[in-house]
Amino acid sequence: MKIQPMGPAIGALITEIDLRQPLDDAALSELRRALLAHHVLFFRDQPITPRQQRDLAARFGPLHLHPVYPRHEDAPEIIVLDTSNDNPPDNDNWHTDVTFIETPPLGAILSAQLLPPSGGDTLWASGIAAYEALSAPFRAMLDPLHAEHDFLQSFPAWRFARTPEERVRWEAARDQHPPVVHPVIRTHPESGRRGLFVNEGFTSRIVELDRRESDAVLAHLRVHLAKPEFVVRWRWSPGDVAFWDNRLTQHYAVADYLPHRRVMHRVTILGDRPR
Repeated sequence: MKIQPMGPAIGALITEIDLRQPLDDAALSELRRALLAHHVLFFRDQPITPRQQRDLAARFGPLHLHPVYPRHEDAPEIIVLDTSNDNPPDNDNWHTDVTFIETPPLGAILSAQLLPPSGGDTLWASGIAAYEALSAPFRAMLDPLHAEHDFLQSFPAWRFARTPEERVRWEAARDQHPPVVHPVIRTHPESGRRGLFVNEGFTSRIVELDRRESDAVLAHLRVHLAKPEFVVRWRWSPGDVAFWDNRLTQHYAVADYLPHRRVMHRVTILGDRPR
């Protein structure tokens, strides 16, 4: 395979590999190294089936079953992100997937199934690059802090419990996922590098600060992380695949394509407890 970096902070294009075929150990190791170095990997023209996508992800670890999003009938580990005017997108904010559990995901693999005529790009940001660009005194203040991550912040009842069937599923998910606390600055378990681990999608407050201080710090970090220096933007084509390290990245799905429809398949690989 060939690895072409897309920028100094984040992103690489991977070519001369077929994700529809089982990877040997050497290819798997090379992808792991590329993921650590570039945080998000992009692959063109890889029309993988849901089962192939699931099996690829399973080579990297156990898979997460999402408590709310609809699952694919051929592979329940695959969630179907089908958005349109009838189901408006909810991922148009900077977020790290599933940080509302004790062991947030290692990574995720996303494949493009149906795309609008234009728009629908996804952006990824490096929490490592964003952290390293902060001043030393500000980093020192953040280093010992912890933040609460809340399932309800991204999955409110008004959106995900509109029918009796949805209400039952949503209430079960809410009860099984009380707020959890993670470090504001996480150390990557493989590279040892440190980075921001708070996100707009799920982080509700910094527990050591009062509400006004917490809101101010989180607002500053949200703006800081989104600086173009830390970001890569991907314009999807049918069959494209993205594989990202979820531990110290965030992403944003641009919601500029309505009333057209956009369908994506995502599989999520479980990780470890942030430290």
